Amino acid sequence: MRFRHPDGSTVHLAYCTNVHPAETLDGVLAQLRDHCEPVRKRLGRDRLGIGLWLARDAAHALVTDPAALRGLRTELDRRGLEVVTLNGFPYEGFGAEEVKYRVYKPDWADPERLEHTTSLARLLAGLLPDDVTDGTISTLPLAWRTAYDDTRADKARAALVTLAERLDALQELTGRSIRIGLEPEPGCVVETTHDALAPLTAIAHDRIGVCVDTCHLATSFEDPHTALDALTDARVPVVKSQLSAALHAEHPADPAVREALAAFAEPRFLHQTRTTTPSGGLHGTDDLVEALADGGPLPDTAPWRAHFHVPLHAAPAAPLTSTLPVLEAALTRLVGGPHPLTRHLEVETYTWQALPPELRPRARAQLTDGIAAELTLARDLLTDLGLKELP
Repeated sequence: MRFRHPDGSTVHLAYCTNVHPAETLDGVLAQLRDHCEPVRKRLGRDRLGIGLWLARDAAHALVTDPAALRGLRTELDRRGLEVVTLNGFPYEGFGAEEVKYRVYKPDWADPERLEHTTSLARLLAGLLPDDVTDGTISTLPLAWRTAYDDTRADKARAALVTLAERLDALQELTGRSIRIGLEPEPGCVVETTHDALAPLTAIAHDRIGVCVDTCHLATSFEDPHTALDALTDARVPVVKSQLSAALHAEHPADPAVREALAAFAEPRFLHQTRTTTPSGGLHGTDDLVEALADGGPLPDTAPWRAHFHVPLHAAPAAPLTSTLPVLEAALTRLVGGPHPLTRHLEVETYTWQALPPELRPRARAQLTDGIAAELTLARDLLTDLGLKELP
């Protein structure tokens, strides 16, 4: 979906396909047929943007076979789909029964991460619509925080510098500009947008910036305006933003609240949980189940937020809620000003099948309806900010 900003620029809205697990090129093609095109039709649109997730095997198949890449581009066009952004965070196994810490491997100190991201950039340059010259890719925020020492930090920094040089060369070759956004996430080396300032200003290259995920922003209790102002002041580009909402518990000491939270403590994904201290700091656990354990380490005198991407249009039932207001505040700053801070927005609720059983889609059509409803909500927020939806 495309929108005209009041300054005349085009803002793209997509939804991320990591909600549909697929590790192979055949699986990706099936996603387009079984999920993406039905969402487009449900919205009544001639064209729909998707934030494509290409796992290692799918990316390898495409980068080693130009005919396969042309075939994917043809299939996108045939189904009324377009790609201006990729999700390069998960490397492989995102559809496994247990993902947890595996999603952070390989990290930016490992050569595989640089090579995979380079491949994604080359593929995106070939997938961009004919009238679009700028593409974006989100990636993990350097590494999970443990076992990350100065040696690994130096390797990660060198890899990103090499990537920036490769992206410069790619633009010279293709005329397409591809940028990469580190996606701050709780528990990682770059947990907050503030944590991104030092490593990115050290690299100081406009092709390497930040992907602002509004669920992660909220989980870390960051104020959107403060965070985005700091990035702007430091001249760190907001490459893209993922529109998502976290799980919020206002009164975690209440037994009913803890019982409701327990329904979201599932075994597949990591649900980092945070609360604030009286001085404005953070307490946290790596997973929601740890926070809920008897005698657990997380104080319950202030609200808790958990890294669980809940559907944008359907807040959890009381006594829980979502951090949709944080998303709304972030959008006001991202695209509500005289010029957009980013032109690529991506709805990223990948946890539909990790919801409590009674909330999960039981049929493909229900998932289609849910994704379409999320995109409708995002569209309405954008038009309320003065953007005009384009055909």
